[in-house]
Amino acid sequence: MGIFAFKLPDIGEGVVEGEVVEWMVSVGDSVKEDDPILSVMTDKATVEIPSPTDGTVKSLVGEPGTVLAVGQVCIEFETDGESSSPAPVEEIADEVTEPEPAPEVEPEVTPEPVVKPAPAPVAKPTSVAVEAPGARALASPAVRQRARESGIELSTVAGSGPAGRITHADLDSWKEAGSPVAAAGPSRTALSGVTEVPVIGLRRKIAESMTASYTTIPHFSYFEEVDITDLETLRVHLNASRKEGQPKLTYLPFIMQGLVRALGENPVCNALYDDEKGVVSRHEAIHLGIATQTDRGLYVPVVKHVEAQDIWSSASEMQRVSQAARDGTAGLEELTGSTFTITSLGRMGGLGATPIINKPEVGILGVHNAVDTPVVRNGQIVIRKMLRLSSSWDHRVVDGWDGAVLVQRLKTLLENPATIFM
Repeated sequence: MGIFAFKLPDIGEGVVEGEVVEWMVSVGDSVKEDDPILSVMTDKATVEIPSPTDGTVKSLVGEPGTVLAVGQVCIEFETDGESSSPAPVEEIADEVTEPEPAPEVEPEVTPEPVVKPAPAPVAKPTSVAVEAPGARALASPAVRQRARESGIELSTVAGSGPAGRITHADLDSWKEAGSPVAAAGPSRTALSGVTEVPVIGLRRKIAESMTASYTTIPHFSYFEEVDITDLETLRVHLNASRKEGQPKLTYLPFIMQGLVRALGENPVCNALYDDEKGVVSRHEAIHLGIATQTDRGLYVPVVKHVEAQDIWSSASEMQRVSQAARDGTAGLEELTGSTFTITSLGRMGGLGATPIINKPEVGILGVHNAVDTPVVRNGQIVIRKMLRLSSSWDHRVVDGWDGAVLVQRLKTLLENPATIFM
């Protein structure tokens, strides 16, 4: 019998640490080699670590949220004989009854969400007097006369004045509500619970990334409205005549193909800025990140080499990588390498937004929903399908003029969709 101390392996791509997302095993579990044991999040992606050996789980290091260094012991197994795994092994003789375990790193234990009850609220005295049966309601002669003329029984009206005196405002409230019960409003209970949610895993990575982007990049935003009436006609036609196996087209593949033209003509916008080295890398290849909301948080899978794709392959690849992100099966290659990002608010719509740049990129495009809108064309008010675009740019390397030129070029292409393919 021996003890196998398994260290967090080198995941590659310069990763030096990983955050524990989930343990798939517990102490005492029997596992086989290659069984999944641990899910770890790095700066690049979430990686599932398989078991290096057959054995029984003896100890685990770290709760979800704990950051482990590459090469740090993360799990220990009890094994029979020598392990075939190349990982470091601590063999302990059978005759030793009390084996000395490998030194453990004290885990950073993150508490589960806890609801802390606040002190019970102290009841405040009310200004409404409670009248005994048959008691005369307090009100001025003018209020009494108005109540008689309106057919209101003063004994059913709650007074808000001094000592519970009924005012004209109380009569108005009674009439608006329609009944004494409704006038008083439904019974309400003061709530005092507080839920603490640890910011760990992907949520912490998003927080760190957004903080780094927003605090180091001077953003400027630019908004535009695009008439996509003709584009919608083309989209409907293409969907109706698509071949078997071709995906259903949304607006995004058209926007992706439009960006191929617009970014190719404005290479300053298809770039990465290394602010530590002071170098801007302008890319010929167009790798579009597609911000995708999942039940685990926001991921940005990447459609590579959009410039080499037609609209059908763009749509297919976008659907593939987005679904992989939602399923949690997207690999490192599919989650890195973007040169420009699209974030779609879709059905949420909205009049505008200020999207945060996906650092080290220098620009991001936000796409809102398309809405039938009255607009003026040739002096006449007509209904057109309008799509709003929001964009943000890194003002250190992209001038306001350059950002506006790109959005205007994209607008022209989308409003004249045949030119996207010419």
